[in-house]
Amino acid sequence: MKTENKRTPIEGAARDGEAASRAPAKLVLASADVAEGKRTVLRNFIAQTLPECLTEGRIDFDQLKRALGEWVEAGQERFGLVWPGKAACMRIIQQPSIATLKPKRTESIDFDTTGNVFIEGDNLEVLKLLQKAYFGRIKMIYIDPPYNTGQEFIYPDKYAETLETYLAYTGQADAEGRRFSTNTDTVGRYHSNWLNMMFPRLYLARNLLREDGAIFISIDDHELSRLRELCDQIFGEENFKADIAWQKRYTRSNNTVDFTTVVEHILVYAKSEAFEVNLLPRTEEADARYSNPDNDPRGVWKGASFLNPASPQDRPNLCYPLKNPNTGNVVHPTTNAWRRSKEAFDELSADKRLYWGPDGKLSVPSIKMFLSEARGLTPTNFWAHDYAGHTDEGTRDLEELIPGKVFNNPKPVQLIRRAIEHACNDPGDIVLDFFAGSCATAQAVIDANMEDNGSRKFIMVQLPEPAEESSNAAKAGFKTIADIGKERIRRVIKKVRKNSEGKLDLEQKTGADLGFKVMNLDRSNFRIWDGTDGAADTESLARQLELHVDHLDNASTPDDIIYEILLKAGFPLFTKVERIKLNGSEVFSIEKGALLVCLEKEITPELIDALAEANPLQVICLDEGFKGNDQLKANAVQTFRARAEADESEIVFKTV
Repeated sequence: MKTENKRTPIEGAARDGEAASRAPAKLVLASADVAEGKRTVLRNFIAQTLPECLTEGRIDFDQLKRALGEWVEAGQERFGLVWPGKAACMRIIQQPSIATLKPKRTESIDFDTTGNVFIEGDNLEVLKLLQKAYFGRIKMIYIDPPYNTGQEFIYPDKYAETLETYLAYTGQADAEGRRFSTNTDTVGRYHSNWLNMMFPRLYLARNLLREDGAIFISIDDHELSRLRELCDQIFGEENFKADIAWQKRYTRSNNTVDFTTVVEHILVYAKSEAFEVNLLPRTEEADARYSNPDNDPRGVWKGASFLNPASPQDRPNLCYPLKNPNTGNVVHPTTNAWRRSKEAFDELSADKRLYWGPDGKLSVPSIKMFLSEARGLTPTNFWAHDYAGHTDEGTRDLEELIPGKVFNNPKPVQLIRRAIEHACNDPGDIVLDFFAGSCATAQAVIDANMEDNGSRKFIMVQLPEPAEESSNAAKAGFKTIADIGKERIRRVIKKVRKNSEGKLDLEQKTGADLGFKVMNLDRSNFRIWDGTDGAADTESLARQLELHVDHLDNASTPDDIIYEILLKAGFPLFTKVERIKLNGSEVFSIEKGALLVCLEKEITPELIDALAEANPLQVICLDEGFKGNDQLKANAVQTFRARAEADESEIVFKTV
């Protein structure tokens, strides 16, 4: 009997489409291969449009250039930002991560129900890990990266050792030769080091944006010009939206030698032309410009000029005799063409939308623009301190939650609220900040949700930069900057709940998400062999093969394993995970049964039957659960295939 499977896996975690065979597929434990994904898209496009440019399934780039009529001479100079290390950056981007994110329930709030995430770890590695699960999901990114003034914390340029560098830095591995440091102007490649740090992170971040998404990047004058060129390359010059001047200070300082810096910049780039900036609510001041001198029943209006900035020579199609219907006088354009065509003029006149002055005798009318039809206000590229906050306000925002000036120069919450206001349309949008610092962005998201009953989610990523021993942060008991960020989120949530009628009432009425998951970057729960170690050493090779048979880290918890599988199968971290019983064994049900994960270390035919009977779309089991029994694996494949054929569906079976 056919049964309909109504469950649909979420976007990004759909079935891989492999047909079941005698052996189950293996779950790929590395992050998405960015380069291969782009090659596949390009190959498919070329196969459909320029098949002559494919040779044995590979792109013939010389033939492609000929087909496009482009002939590039060797050594020909090109316009663009170039610096030492740029080529290495591309290699780093293309190197998948084999790390994982491990849940920290005791540091979290409402871990099982929240969609908000705080990730402690190196953001380059984390951005790689998010590629499968969050590809094309993020509506807005706000980051406040190091400004490269010679004092800020800068990430290492030994990017090939990112995970190892991070583990060494956090005391989880040998720290010899691996460290993070500042990037002083006495160091060679001062600007190049900063670009090498920013380029791969922005490149990967762009992949995460929705087509209608945008990124807001705070920066000062030191690297503004280079960041602008870098973003032009990554996001496309055509997707530049604004260079916002933010008035961070409202007074001058006479201690400065030259000019007092009172503004910083926020560069805004869209993912594509699908992005539309949100208009601002109308103000009383703006509406006060409307009046109704002729008592038009449609209400108050203001006049728009009928004159075009262009001359009659520039716009001859907008030049025609203009007749006042009240006086019969006719005028012709002289220095300016008309703003509307003759047909549009006739329509406006018939609809009584032309105003010829209080006595009706003006030679050129105004166009009535009614308040009832007016759109919201367009944002400007200057954000004054009273509109978007200032540095003192940023300090006060944090002081109200954590006294003692534990973090230097936090951005004001109102600044990030403005960015959210301009970029986020849907109440369920996801906001990412991968230079999270004290987590002002998380507070801005929560505050915005409280104001409009929204359900926006945030993802914060912060390196656990140690607090200096003499710092206020260390004196207050904070070991790292990441600890400050986590505590700020906890206190924001506590404050909101305290000020509400009660947690249950607030979250039931508004759908507010007043929790967050804490995840830590760490080694994979599986001993992943890349086939290189011991390749020329028989004894080492045998040792690696032995590890690969029993490759699960004994210290890993079921939570650790489940969340690694979720990420690497393409499910976001807000995915609901339920524990169910099948044939007496605990099984993890993902997305209401779309994916079933079995971590049993002794799998039986009866358990396989129960998994198939649950009618999932995917099943993932531990490889060691089969104890090397290839016949049991083959039978499992056949069981899932038979069930799928009976339902005219497909069950993808994988082991890990």
